Amino acid sequence: MEKYISVKDLEEAAIALLPQNARDYYKSGATEEFTLKENKVAFQRLRIRPKCLVGVLNYNLRTKVLGQDVSMPVGIAPTAMQRMAHPEGELANARAAEAMGTIYTLSTIATSSIEEVAAAAPKVTKWFQLYIYNDREVTRNLVLRAEKAGFKAIVLTVDTPLFGIRRADIRNKFTLPEHLRLANFDGYLSTKIHSTSEGSGLNEYVNSLFDKSLTWGDIQWLKSITKLPIVVKGILRSDDAVKAIEAGGSAILVSNHGARQLDGVPPTIEVLPEIVEAVKNYNVEVYFDGGVTTGTDVFKAIALGAKMVFVGRPALWGLAVSGQAGVMKMLNIFRTELEYTLQIAGTPSIKDITKDMVRHESEYYKLVSKI
Repeated sequence: MEKYISVKDLEEAAIALLPQNARDYYKSGATEEFTLKENKVAFQRLRIRPKCLVGVLNYNLRTKVLGQDVSMPVGIAPTAMQRMAHPEGELANARAAEAMGTIYTLSTIATSSIEEVAAAAPKVTKWFQLYIYNDREVTRNLVLRAEKAGFKAIVLTVDTPLFGIRRADIRNKFTLPEHLRLANFDGYLSTKIHSTSEGSGLNEYVNSLFDKSLTWGDIQWLKSITKLPIVVKGILRSDDAVKAIEAGGSAILVSNHGARQLDGVPPTIEVLPEIVEAVKNYNVEVYFDGGVTTGTDVFKAIALGAKMVFVGRPALWGLAVSGQAGVMKMLNIFRTELEYTLQIAGTPSIKDITKDMVRHESEYYKLVSKI
């Protein structure tokens, strides 16, 4: 594992290892993939403004998220069907998060069940990502099982009335490999994804089973069946952030679904500040995902108001390369890069990372033009 010194190294190795069906599914974005590129490029337009001579002998990456202690503000985002990347799939990912003292988020459409993940990593802080199905009893059962298994939050994805157009999946006629199933379900719901008439089998699955009629009022229904906090994932507008909290959400996860839903939406780092500003009087936490590949990306997101940063594809790359060890390597890369960034930027702890630590490049252009 010593040869992998960046998340990019892990990504390149994983891309070379994965079969085409899985590789294209994991790495692709919607249509022209403009937003997929912008998710990363937007970070490059932010400049860190380091403070000097502040004394950094004692630096600390620890923070609290929904009252839970975590070792660093980097957790694992929900990604589907992880056994396509490695035979242990979600179990290896959860064990890595447990070993590193951070949060693991399990997808509804996982290839390991709620109960399997709970047994594999009993001490990890586990969140469950939820899609709401047309059959509300299916949804209710998922939520109750997650609560019983010790999960600490429900991450409700709100940006998917249907899945976006991912051209690679259409070309590949993507389906889950026959030896795998959607493990949170039995019977038809666990294997329907294997069949496709044309195009993406996953899109056909979602279009026929996910509830397109959802409104903000359905968060109240969700609150009526669980005592767990609800993290609302997929917010890109300040007014939606307010609606989510007023409807009963406990936290906001700013996300454009890895740029996999609608091409042309803004990169998430660009909308993060307006979301943070919109909910500042509601005493809620704001989280972030999208395009994060370095410790400096994490630093910039925190400076702009994120309490926690989640990574999806990087976890898949580590998983594909070497299972649990690969995911731990990925998390350790983020930890090391963030440790260096904190010390060199003159911010010894996470709480010292404030908004004035970053500035958009355009502000420097304005200053230069005045000279």
